Amino acid sequence: MTTAVRLHNIHKRFGALEVLRGINLEAKEGEVVSLLGSSGSGKSTLLRCINMLEVPTEGDVWVAGEAVKFGAPRRGAARVVDTAQIDRLRSRIGMVFQSFNLWPHMTVLENVIEAPVHVQRRNRPECVAEALELLAKVGIVDKARQYPAHLSGGQQQRAAIARALAMHPSLLLFDEPTSALDPELVGGVLRVMRSLAEEGRTMLVVTHEMSFARDVSSRVIFLHKGEVEADGPPEDVFTRSNSPHFEQFLGREAQ
Repeated sequence: MTTAVRLHNIHKRFGALEVLRGINLEAKEGEVVSLLGSSGSGKSTLLRCINMLEVPTEGDVWVAGEAVKFGAPRRGAARVVDTAQIDRLRSRIGMVFQSFNLWPHMTVLENVIEAPVHVQRRNRPECVAEALELLAKVGIVDKARQYPAHLSGGQQQRAAIARALAMHPSLLLFDEPTSALDPELVGGVLRVMRSLAEEGRTMLVVTHEMSFARDVSSRVIFLHKGEVEADGPPEDVFTRSNSPHFEQFLGREAQ
């Protein structure tokens, strides 16, 4: 299988605080990788380093086989040297955030077509037709003309997933997509994510949903204090992990 994303020796520091400490990670096309860990373990920062919302302090990133170009650090901070490359690679990565990040002044339909029309310069009528198909796919086509404030949290998150899919991404990143939702709304979002996994989408998912990690993931990675402590198929990680921190994490999640 082709490698969708690869990270080598990724460090990320914010001043004196080192959040990521030499992360190595590789995801193949079609894999669903769940990233687990306690708050502050570096999971969200790791996702943000993949789509360059954060620039790693040290290390290398490849997306679809292409190395991201970094320049020599300035004032202790790493930097990108080719913004056109970053824009191009980001257009191949769909990201779904914990807080939805929909534009409140746009309808759901307008949110979904904004990037395809204005970033990818695609034909507007075609984008509208595809957006309606995507909204039907995630179960909220009846909300297409409504504004985000009129939707439940679960409906807003499904709209955010449709918006990510509208860019035809080769890689989907989910940053705790259900953690801001009321418990009764979580199931609808997880069903959409399961269907995407069944389609063979490449997904990296930061999650606290253990059933999703067990049942849907190809691999599970457990982070503790910015380091990988467990990595493997779900059945191996959940039943044969040698990490005491992972056992403690599972105990807290079960409470």
